[in-house]
Amino acid sequence: MNVTDLRSDTVTQPTAGMKEAMISAPLGDDVYGEDPTTNLFQEEMAALFGMEAGLFVPTGVLANQLALKAWTQPGDEVIVERESHIFNYETAAPALMSGVQLNTVVTRRGVFALDDLVRAIRPPEYYYPKTTLVCIENTHNRFGGTLYGIERIRELQRFCHERSLHLHLDGARIWNAHIATGTTLQAYGEAVDSLSICFSKGLGAPMGSMLLGPRSFIDRAHTFRKIFGGGMRQTGIVAAAAQYAVAHHLAGLAKDHARARGLAEALQRCEAFFVDESRVQTNMVLLDFSTSAISAQKAQKMLEQHGVRIGMGMGNVLRAVTHRDLTDADLHRAIDVFHKLFPSS
Repeated sequence: MNVTDLRSDTVTQPTAGMKEAMISAPLGDDVYGEDPTTNLFQEEMAALFGMEAGLFVPTGVLANQLALKAWTQPGDEVIVERESHIFNYETAAPALMSGVQLNTVVTRRGVFALDDLVRAIRPPEYYYPKTTLVCIENTHNRFGGTLYGIERIRELQRFCHERSLHLHLDGARIWNAHIATGTTLQAYGEAVDSLSICFSKGLGAPMGSMLLGPRSFIDRAHTFRKIFGGGMRQTGIVAAAAQYAVAHHLAGLAKDHARARGLAEALQRCEAFFVDESRVQTNMVLLDFSTSAISAQKAQKMLEQHGVRIGMGMGNVLRAVTHRDLTDADLHRAIDVFHKLFPSS
């Protein structure tokens, strides 16, 4: 049975060109700072985003947690969005690794309004935790790949700096935001104090993320990377894959976005769930079963039995993610399965 995998854009396989780049990459010991491929790639990404320095790490979770560790002291408080990746999918790491408390804020589609932050920042009295960091996410995973406009991010940065706070951007899918909006990567980098980026999602690398920011900040994060067990040796093998992905796969994200819009449009006629096309801003489509007699979990199992793999979203919702390994035939086959299982009236 043919299988169409819509669970995530992390399921992609390395391309032949990527594998060749991995094989031919010059290597050295990165703990000693001697891997030439990794060193060059860090410099390239820092320049691309207008940052001073970069630090290659195996995962996006580690990149985010190093940012929290480097910007805070134990006992501080960090403001995050209630549905953010840092709060929901990083296994309480801020408490375990940095000794900080998260103050979660409910927003509309993952985007802070200034009033949200005004209410969340702690007063200066000694018996409150000290607010030191604000984290945002672009695109926003749990809200279905929704976007932060660059002017809103700049507004948040000004707000934070006026209050001596730092602003960190979880940019695991910042590449999708760049392609969807036309905002330059440098503009995103200049609008925040630190930024994590991921190469293993839409870009299709097998692994790897990077933390970007001021050099003194990256030096501090580099120390904590070793403490957290993230020091690696001949990292050029995987850095080369990520480097190839940025160079060759970035423009292809536009096709992923178009396929997501096409999928959303095709599923509008299915009555078992609701698709809000206004939320299909990048490569994700949310299928809302909240008013259906069928639960999202049941629908997920039904689809799996017919060769369509799909992930769970928030609540009674399924999340379909388009990616570079999907073909038009894969998508049409999935649409046919949806219509067969959940027909329109």
